[in-house]
Amino acid sequence: MSQWDGKSKGTLLGYKIFVFCIKKLGIKTSYIVLVFVAFYYFLFLKKSNQAIFTYFHRRLGYSYFKSKRMVYKSYFTFGQTIIDKVAISAGLRNKFTYEFDGIDVLNQLLKDKKGGVLISAHIGNFEIAEHFFGEIDYDCQINLVTTDREHSVIKEYLESVTKKSSIKFIFIKDDMSHIFEINNALERNELICFTGDRYFEGTKCLSAPILGEEANFPAGPFLIASRLKVPVVFVYVMKEPNLHYHLYARKSEAKYRDEKALLASYIESVESMLNKYPLQWFNFFDFWKI
Repeated sequence: MSQWDGKSKGTLLGYKIFVFCIKKLGIKTSYIVLVFVAFYYFLFLKKSNQAIFTYFHRRLGYSYFKSKRMVYKSYFTFGQTIIDKVAISAGLRNKFTYEFDGIDVLNQLLKDKKGGVLISAHIGNFEIAEHFFGEIDYDCQINLVTTDREHSVIKEYLESVTKKSSIKFIFIKDDMSHIFEINNALERNELICFTGDRYFEGTKCLSAPILGEEANFPAGPFLIASRLKVPVVFVYVMKEPNLHYHLYARKSEAKYRDEKALLASYIESVESMLNKYPLQWFNFFDFWKI
């Protein structure tokens, strides 16, 4: 199945090395160290190598040799987003530049004071989105709906060396109590954020084609978002050259209680991002195996 095991790539030692390089040597020098780390991943992570190769070769139609090169570049780009996230959270935000595309959509969302749903994906670097929202409205509160399956030791270490995030987390629970937390947050005019591209075995899913091939998506974000009477906005934070980030916000026009139309609109927006940023697809597993 096109499912994720809930754990990101990387080790505690690897994160410690990057934090040391960022603090002592700077961001650009950390990128140089990353050249070797990405090469290690390229050589030894066979399952994720095959998965990302399939994305480039079969889904995007790149040649065999170009796809191989792009696998390495994908690891390198992913590593850069991790370095950037740590650097920004550690107080080096002023080293980066930021650009808004669709800021009017977000401004209207906040002005209406009705709350809203954001849906993103594991592309780009959405985890730094709170720094964009801080420039729009410092009172804006984001609630990220997620599972708690990450490597806890890595999470604890990063929290110890970076500034505390203003993002609140709503954890998905078997008793569905997270639905009440979502409704309460919306009543406080807060934003609810989902990622719509990974699901776990045993959970309900929706199937639809993306990049020309059928894949499974978690049903929850689209069922919930389509039934809440608040605006739904697709948001991505994409990395660009020279320590520059670009935030995109696109409002969905899908009708109320039409989760399939919402999913189709979401897929269209993700594909448009991947056409422009093909290296920033960070689903390192067999996404299309259903």
